[in-house]
Amino acid sequence: MPKYFYSGPVMEFNTLLTDIWEGETTAPSEKKARSNLAYQFKKANNRIANSRITLPGKINVKGEN
Repeated sequence: MPKYFYSGPVMEFNTLLTDIWEGETTAPSEKKARSNLAYQFKKANNRIANSRITLPGKINVKGEN
């Protein structure tokens, strides 16, 4: 499975939480990678499961620019 990397802003509902957050995950698709990264952010920042965390930036496959 490919390794995905994210470096960019994080939003909760329509509120900017941070300008730059970085994370990486292994996933079968970009959609699943985005879900995994949002989950990682929630766990690391003590957010509840119902929080709507979105990663509006581009998710890269590790090794690509």
